[in-house]
Amino acid sequence: MRSDQPNFLFIQADQMAGPAMPFSGNKTVKAPAMSRLAEEGVIFDNCYCNLPMCGPSRASMHAGRLPFSIGMYDNASEFHSAIPTFAHYLRSLGYRVEMAGKMHFVGADQLHGYDKRHTTEIYPANFAWTVDWSKGRDYRPTNLTMAPVIESGPCIRTLQMDYDDEVGYHGVQAIYDLARKSDGKPWWLTVSFTQPHSPFVIAQEYWDRYDHDDIEAPSVPEIPLDEKDHLSRNLHYCQGRHQFTVSEDHKRNARHGYYGMISFVDDKVAQLRSTLEKCRLADNTVIILTADHGEMMGERGMWYKQHFFEWASRVPFVVHAPKRFKPARIQENISLIDLMPTVLDLANGDPFTEYVGEKIDGKSLVEPLEGDSTGMSDIVISEFAADGSTGPSRMVKKGSWKYMYLEGVDELLYDITNDAKELTNEVDNPAHADRLEELRRIAFEGWDPEEQRCVIRKDQERRLMIHKATDGEPTWVNVVRIDDNERYIRNAGAADTKAKARLPYVAPAKPDKM
Repeated sequence: MRSDQPNFLFIQADQMAGPAMPFSGNKTVKAPAMSRLAEEGVIFDNCYCNLPMCGPSRASMHAGRLPFSIGMYDNASEFHSAIPTFAHYLRSLGYRVEMAGKMHFVGADQLHGYDKRHTTEIYPANFAWTVDWSKGRDYRPTNLTMAPVIESGPCIRTLQMDYDDEVGYHGVQAIYDLARKSDGKPWWLTVSFTQPHSPFVIAQEYWDRYDHDDIEAPSVPEIPLDEKDHLSRNLHYCQGRHQFTVSEDHKRNARHGYYGMISFVDDKVAQLRSTLEKCRLADNTVIILTADHGEMMGERGMWYKQHFFEWASRVPFVVHAPKRFKPARIQENISLIDLMPTVLDLANGDPFTEYVGEKIDGKSLVEPLEGDSTGMSDIVISEFAADGSTGPSRMVKKGSWKYMYLEGVDELLYDITNDAKELTNEVDNPAHADRLEELRRIAFEGWDPEEQRCVIRKDQERRLMIHKATDGEPTWVNVVRIDDNERYIRNAGAADTKAKARLPYVAPAKPDKM
């Protein structure tokens, strides 16, 4: 154990889109604490999740490997305990590793290398939300519809506020407790919030931080159904958009609530940082801020995540360590699987080489953090097989160009620099044929979609059989308080359960049919 090993405070939000952040150009969102971290830190402007769904994104991030390579396909995929995570490796380097908040680990291993979890999970840890491709695009294992968008607005209290207050409290208390330790061990603390995940409902205090008239409309209007790409059409039906009328007022209310939820998380970030400073730990603590995936927030008429468009897949990624790294903005592409090699190199003081098992896919970001971006690959890969899919999909982004292979039905190619709204598909443009071929080669290197289709379908069948045969048991979820199973979401549909946890709860009127 070296005396110069840094501590790490890892802060993760749920469904917080990169384009929604003030330091990424959003002029409406009020998040001064996160903006201060960005101003003093290193901002990676083009960070992407590796699968735009909670569980697979977080598992692959912990393993430093692409989701499909570790059997992560949807929010009910088991994260197997024999896969080493950065938590295991940090402990091998002498670290104490703790967590407060959501991580959506499914399976009997609810630690994956962490010494301690201070809170329960907000979501199930069993196979309840397994995707079933045999039921087609209408199947929604999480029962997610447009109701959470239509019901957006202010309230007294929500289940998500309950959870994040608990996470914030335990995160602050963990810093105090870690500061009291006398053994000199460095530490890693994950503090993971569930907001600004849908439904977009927040306390009046946070709603009132925004003038409703200042809330902007989506920049890209609804794409007609017959002009949507294959995956977007699947999601249109999977999310029940054909069964609900989402008005302009609903859209503005949803964005207003979403922004208020970001401000709620921002207050928690401020509390965590203040506690570090009170405990005189700030100078030797690397703070990392990110999210597991984004939120479409009405762009293109789409909601939630489940796609590779910028609002769904691009996430904030800020590394704050002013004593180590000068403030900077880095434009090269990175992804969440780069977290593991980066923190292990920092914790080790030299490039970490003691990986075991399969080769990791992530790349260390230490050199760009130190000011040298010349060696970056500038390539990211993201995958999808979760809710709304009917087969495997993959995305590759290199430089400003993004390629999407959507279940073997559609291909999309966008130049994000000159087409930030992703409106002009260049896949049939002969001027970009060489670029298309290069990105296809990267996408399919060691990745056979038909083989993946068979592997994933068999995995779905096994999980569905087990869940049915055991009547949803065991849940495996990490329990801290004896009533955790009653306070948070276990087997019920997420949208229904979270909506009824709203105080006061007013049953919505029957939605207008289209």
